[in-house]
Amino acid sequence: MNLRWTRHKVEMKQILSALLLSLLASLTVASPTSAPVRAEIDALLARLQCSGCQFDRNGSWYSAAEAKDHVLRKLEYIEGSSTVRSTEQFIELAASRSSFSGKPYHVKCGTEAAVESQQWLSEQLVVIRAGPKGKP
Repeated sequence: MNLRWTRHKVEMKQILSALLLSLLASLTVASPTSAPVRAEIDALLARLQCSGCQFDRNGSWYSAAEAKDHVLRKLEYIEGSSTVRSTEQFIELAASRSSFSGKPYHVKCGTEAAVESQQWLSEQLVVIRAGPKGKP
């Protein structure tokens, strides 16, 4: 009887371990961003980098290239835990406000007044979606 109980405990531990590993795997693996969404994000970031604009994060101004690098790092972090389903979601989650302070990012181009990055990026996305004449 003791041997049967021991086998039962071992089998139960194996089953529970397999279930736990399966659960952990499903929690930590996110689906990759779809190719069409990633293409739009890449085009949007290329427009930002080539814009010559400045990018405000938490009261400090950065070049457009530095802004692109920062937003890409945020995107990589987000993709590690969830799936970015649309370019609009990317703008909202990675490119519109500081994850640290919650303050909105701003974009300033030339002598124009600074605007929130969410507005600027959304306007650029409209241009990208308009077709070849909207590409950088």
